[in-house]
Amino acid sequence: MRVFVTGASGWIGSAVVPELVGEGHQVVGLARSDASAAALTSAGAEVVRGTLDDLGVLRDAAAGSDGVVHLAFKHDIAFSGDFKGAGEADRRAVEVIGEALAGSGRPFTIASGTPSIPGHVATERDGHDPDPAAAARGDAQHVRAATAELALSLAARGVRSSVVRLAPTNHGEGDNGFVPALIGTARDQGVSGYVGDGANRWSAAHRLDSAHLFRLALEKAPAGSTLHAVAEEGLPVRDLAEVIGRRLGLPVVSVPAADAGAHFGWLAGPLAANRAASSVLTRELLGWEPAQVGLVEDLEQGHYFA
Repeated sequence: MRVFVTGASGWIGSAVVPELVGEGHQVVGLARSDASAAALTSAGAEVVRGTLDDLGVLRDAAAGSDGVVHLAFKHDIAFSGDFKGAGEADRRAVEVIGEALAGSGRPFTIASGTPSIPGHVATERDGHDPDPAAAARGDAQHVRAATAELALSLAARGVRSSVVRLAPTNHGEGDNGFVPALIGTARDQGVSGYVGDGANRWSAAHRLDSAHLFRLALEKAPAGSTLHAVAEEGLPVRDLAEVIGRRLGLPVVSVPAADAGAHFGWLAGPLAANRAASSVLTRELLGWEPAQVGLVEDLEQGHYFA
């Protein structure tokens, strides 16, 4: 297939592109900078220049493709406080790409996140009723969930749409997500901390395993599929703090919930949430089997602490 990929040079996209190319697909990647364009060319992809705000570029590239993988998200403005603005840009992109593919039967796979459900292991059947008011306020989980539901609704318009929900931690060498942030906080604070008893759990996957699932979704996921890129159902956050403390030679401590904001900053909310999730239904549907190392083993390899 000729596949248009947004976010093609990002953390997940830079694994998805070689995964697709390696299986004989022709990739056209969206690039907003010279550096991104060069990385895509080196990976064997064609380049179309533009950003998520260039809706005409997105429309034309999608219309000229056999399928689309949408991975781009304005993380820069999201993490600076404007998650609502980032979510609105994401939704507009999905709307435009969906219009371009309507009635074609072509695949359209987008990235989202696994839902956080207190005291419950989230499955692919959960999280399909996001609170519209929370989405309007810019609540991160509900904003992305609402856009995911929009993508899934395109199945009724002749698009083979699917949503790949990513675990909160997609680890691997070069990761710049939650785990490096937690390590940086430990260095800054002089202790490796967790919130409360640290029993809340995070699901995880290696980014190469996630990239493999995106390819399977593009190739054969039925229209309207929700998929979980989850290799490990849930690791207690306390266990991660203990590995980090040992590797850095720092004490491992519990931080009371009331003090978490001051200690962890923006990371306090995600760190205290329960993000355990299952991928049983995904594995049964597509035959996806993660093959890479787990998160703790990846941490033990040392590159996170270099």
